[in-house]
Amino acid sequence: MHIFSSRLLASALLLGLLASCQSQTKQTASTESGTPGAAPADTTITSPNDGITGADIGQHIKVLASDEFQGRKPFTAGEEKATAYLADQFRKLGLKPGPDGSYFQKVPLVEITGMPAPTMQITGGKSGPVTLNLSTDYVAFTEQEKPSVAVSNSPLVFAGYGVVAPEYKWDDYAGLDVKGKTVVVLVNDPGNAGNDTTFFKGNAMTYYGRWTYKYEEAARHGATGLLIVHDTKPAAYPWSVVQSSYSGAKLRPQTADKGASKCTLEGWLTLDATKRLFQAAGQSYDDAYAAANKPGFKAIPLNLNVSTTIKNKLKRTASKNVVAVISGEKRPNEYVVYSAHWDHLGIGAPVAGDSIYNGALDNASGCAALLSIAKAYTQLEKGPGRSIVFLAVTGEEQGLLGSAYYAAHPLFPLNKTVADLNMDDLPASGPMRDLTVIGYGQSELDDYARAAAKEQDRYILPDQNAEKGYYYRSDHFNFAKVGVPALYASGGADSRSKGKEYMEKQHQEYEAKHYHQPSDEYNPKWDLRGMEQDARLLFQVGLRLANETTFPQWKPGSEFKAIRQKSLANK
Repeated sequence: MHIFSSRLLASALLLGLLASCQSQTKQTASTESGTPGAAPADTTITSPNDGITGADIGQHIKVLASDEFQGRKPFTAGEEKATAYLADQFRKLGLKPGPDGSYFQKVPLVEITGMPAPTMQITGGKSGPVTLNLSTDYVAFTEQEKPSVAVSNSPLVFAGYGVVAPEYKWDDYAGLDVKGKTVVVLVNDPGNAGNDTTFFKGNAMTYYGRWTYKYEEAARHGATGLLIVHDTKPAAYPWSVVQSSYSGAKLRPQTADKGASKCTLEGWLTLDATKRLFQAAGQSYDDAYAAANKPGFKAIPLNLNVSTTIKNKLKRTASKNVVAVISGEKRPNEYVVYSAHWDHLGIGAPVAGDSIYNGALDNASGCAALLSIAKAYTQLEKGPGRSIVFLAVTGEEQGLLGSAYYAAHPLFPLNKTVADLNMDDLPASGPMRDLTVIGYGQSELDDYARAAAKEQDRYILPDQNAEKGYYYRSDHFNFAKVGVPALYASGGADSRSKGKEYMEKQHQEYEAKHYHQPSDEYNPKWDLRGMEQDARLLFQVGLRLANETTFPQWKPGSEFKAIRQKSLANK
């Protein structure tokens, strides 16, 4: 998966988790159900007759990750095969299609191949003009669906983190008119820079720290452009990731205004290039950075102007989400959603003679679990009280596009959607002792996960790298963004039979040899009992949610709590 989407970051997270598992805090050990210790000799797992088996999951992975499916890239024959397979499996299980009678939800997308100018010109400096070079100093793109865009002598202004957060009494745009201007902002959020755990969320990133939010906020204020200052530590990825992530064709959501409401220019600056700009402006970057981290910060005009151009090639078409439903017996108009993305990278550059990027773990595994959970629901003696929605989404690798489209165009009312349970890149290394919850502390779904984990003799492992904002980088986030509580959890840090060090080596090998490589293929030697565990756990969580009459809530301090409260008030 794309670094700015979910799975490389989630995998990187796991590496960090693994490194930190051995130093689990006393607080965590005392509050979570189950305490990590020596791996027990007994590696058996309970396997009730619910239809969820590692063999069944493996068979679906084998099909979805076969060469015949060509890596499941949107807009290819691989998409047609993958979406048809998923719909056919749901149909065979007896699940109903979506409310319009189709198993498919069209997702209109535009493919934009951006070709930025080789340089960005900065004028007005006291020591003369400054030329920034594409890729080494900056990257630039636009979401405006035009053959070309141009920014000419747009005044530059430094607006701290580019955050407007009323609940934290923080407004970097206070008193600032940015119409026609290009805003320069820092990556992450104000809480990340200090040691005050009560400021924002301390080191744990909030949504205000996400790059997507910063572009959206600048556009809301009418800015011509927004450039984010890349700093490796708070960003949690090196500049090389930024370079690779904004090259070539990119899929974007089609919008009614063809992207006109977006900033004309979006992009990133290296930290070194940013310091050169401040120097040209006769100002100190370090002083500006320090000021940006203090309450009451006021934006700083740089008295510089920026000019550059971007040419685009455009292609408009539609991809598909796959949707299937089991109607609830008592409250059919309330919904529990299971989600997983079906797409991967398709056919690309050959590696060792293989050019098909099969995406077996990433994310045929999640789709296989989706089908297995659906089968479990059909084998219940008594159907669920609420309706169950199975959603296989497109475009995750391109930036969570399918789930974003669903959240903006829901097939079922969001204020009657109880929760989203998301699956992505499930472990293939046997039974696990842990259940790692990304975004732990956000919602009451943590408590549901804890109870289900206890039934499997597992313990909850909270996100140990919350400062990197992984909660905001997977498909479940688009549900959270519109107020629906979302759970993203799986095992992978603590093997029941071989412990943590073994899993650390497994993850390192995956990252080095298989992540986003043609070698991410189905392996008949995999031990899929861990996937079986996770699928069964999420089945149990969903079933409990389906048979309750209450709705799980966001916890105090969650930035999504107010959105949900407003949504539920309109039921």
